[in-house]
Amino acid sequence: MSASELIGSLGVAILLGAFFLNLFGMIRNESRAYQALNATGAAIACYASWMIGFVPFVVLEATWCAVALIALVRPRSA
Repeated sequence: MSASELIGSLGVAILLGAFFLNLFGMIRNESRAYQALNATGAAIACYASWMIGFVPFVVLEATWCAVALIALVRPRSA
């Protein structure tokens, strides 16, 4: 397995882990942990996509990461 495949697999595993945890009620989609997992997984998957030169996934994962980061840092309502 190449480095890009290993890195991409790690990023996707983090994204799927966050999805699984949310789907089964172990973590809320409003939580900082969920957004952090999404941002981290997407950033890693974006890097792997960049490594192989697959621009559509670079755009997808960069957007996913940016949206998760915005959700992570936005002020919480009381």
